[in-house]
Formats: sequence, C-alpha cells, structure tokens
Amino acid sequence: MASRLDAELISGHAVGGTVQVVIDTLFAKIKAEDYPADTRLPSERALAADLGVSRNTVREALDVLESHKIIRRRAGSGSFVIWRARAAQEDDADSLAARTSPLDHLVMRSIIEPEMVRLATINFTPRELDALAAIVSRIERVRTDIGDFMAAEEELYRTIAEGTRNPLLSACHELTLSVARQNFRRALMRRHLTPDRIRDYQRRYNTLFNAMAARDVEAAVEFIKLHLIEEQKLLLFEG
Repeated sequence: MASRLDAELISGHAVGGTVQVVIDTLFAKIKAEDYPADTRLPSERALAADLGVSRNTVREALDVLESHKIIRRRAGSGSFVIWRARAAQEDDADSLAARTSPLDHLVMRSIIEPEMVRLATINFTPRELDALAAIVSRIERVRTDIGDFMAAEEELYRTIAEGTRNPLLSACHELTLSVARQNFRRALMRRHLTPDRIRDYQRRYNTLFNAMAARDVEAAVEFIKLHLIEEQKLLLFEG
C-alpha cells in the first residue's frame, strides 16, 4: 500500500484536491494507529468539524477509503478501520496457510460460522438483509465461472460476519478466508465445482438466506452446520 492513495473516480469524477487532503490525513492517522484496526472512526460531522471541511467532502473521502478496503461502513454503526500493514497481513496469512491443514480449516469454520449465522440472523437490519439478498442473487446468476462464484461466496460470508456486530469475530473469519485463498480450498473447489454442484450450492445459500430473512435462528444455524458437513464430505472425497 502506497503512503498516498491515488485519486479515485467517484460517480465518474476524479476527487478534488480537498477530498484528497482528507483522504491522506485520515490514512496517515490510520497508519499511525491514531485510529487502530477494528475501531470506529469519529462521525462524519465530527471529522468535518475537526478537519474544517464539509460533510460531503468527508463522505467522498470515506468512499475512497472504503473502496481501498481501508475502512468498512456498517449501517447504523458508522465506519470501522479494517486496514493493517499489507506486508504483515501477507506474512501472517502465508505462515498460517503453510501450517493449516484442510481439516484445521473446517474445524475453525465449524466453530465460528454457526455463531456468525446466529448473531447475524438476530442483528441484521433490513438494509443488510437486502444486501445479502443481492449477493445471493449474484450467486444464483453464476453458471460455470468458478472465480465469480467463489468471489460472491466470500462476499456472502463477509456480509454475515459483519452482521454479527462483533468486530473480533468478523476479523477471525476474515483470517480464515485469507488462509483458504492461499491454501487448499480454492484449488479444491476449482476441481469439484461442476455446474451441478454450483446449482446445489445456489440452492443451499438461498435456503440459508430465507431462514435468516425469516429470523429463524434455529433453522439458519442448523442449515449452516449441515452445509459444513457437506463441505467435509467434499474434503473426504478429495482425500
């Protein structure tokens, strides 16, 4: 990550000089850990007052920071820092990926994903449910492109993790995604995600969404447990 973020296009227009100054100022504070990872930034109003700019300028700057995965907004909760030094992230993930077996990964998922689903089913706002529905629809449009399917699947799990309102749980799950990307699961799924299996996964995620949308905690948690059992069967088949 460069020390200065390049100007991004927002709604088709390059950011202005004042917006770039706000971007650089906030990013510098994040790098210096004035705003550490997993903490919430001050409100747009507070940032605007502190930096002597309009709220619209702050909002544009936050748009850029979010697009670079420096922060992540949570509806009704504010903007949270998710950035860590990229070299440290890669070193951590590489080291863990080398030491993590497929079974280790599934065990970790079986510990955290049922709790993720439980908390998200309880805490999701209507807007977050709409976002989850859009991701499920995106998954359902995939026919044979495994890369598109896996990217949408990651986004689905990430949205569920953030819906827990537990930044530590969300961060733990993000680490499991990083390890899986660098280790075995991507290669495994590329070998076994046939069109028929993609359709099966699409049905599963639709079922999960329906349970979560209905606020049926028991059904949603039971479903994700069964889904993980199917993932284990795929792993055993590979073995």
